[in-house]
Amino acid sequence: MSKEKFSFYKEHPKTCNPDDFWGQVKRTVNGEPVAQDQIDMIVEAVVKSLELNEDDTLLDLCCGNGALSTLLFKHCKGGLGVDFSEHLISIANRYFSNPPDQMYHLQDVIEFCEDPIMPCNFSKMVCYGSFPFIEQERAEAMLCLLNSKFPNIERVFIGNCPDKSLLEKFYGDRKLTPDNESDPDTAIGIWRTQEEFISLAKHCGWKATIHIMPEQYYAAHYRYDVILTK
Repeated sequence: MSKEKFSFYKEHPKTCNPDDFWGQVKRTVNGEPVAQDQIDMIVEAVVKSLELNEDDTLLDLCCGNGALSTLLFKHCKGGLGVDFSEHLISIANRYFSNPPDQMYHLQDVIEFCEDPIMPCNFSKMVCYGSFPFIEQERAEAMLCLLNSKFPNIERVFIGNCPDKSLLEKFYGDRKLTPDNESDPDTAIGIWRTQEEFISLAKHCGWKATIHIMPEQYYAAHYRYDVILTK
């Protein structure tokens, strides 16, 4: 997701109430924020998959407004959230910042990875729901930089990736264009098969394991998560 593109990501949160945290980041179903049990499932999946513990410091890339970040930071020593949306970071700093344990930083995530703040501090990384909106070349760069610039990050969780093998089933009878599949600026972003993501991860020096959410999860019918290890 470049700074020049996907203006919706920056502009939509401004239309929401300041405390409509899930609405701001479009974690919604039919326009309504998802239920708490859905958020609990996300937190449980990330914590278990990352093997998050009190000794870990977590890096959250594309953290949005920090509403999910703060729930994850409670399961470890703390961490840093990074996002390029000035409005969302202002929400994060207003409601969730608790220095030095929970901090939020305004910057493009690729630029951050190129010249990170205290990279040796981080032991785990999460990017939930936003990876499909990062252009292919920049997504590859991010995974490579996570491998080369952050020596202590051993586990990465990339959540809520749309599965290209389920694209036609998801859209049903609606007419599809190439943009539906590969444009990061569409509503769902870039669709990848699980095999494509595993190949991308391998190219960047990671071993990828696919994680599927329980069927009760609202997006389980067309999305998957990826756990990366060195």
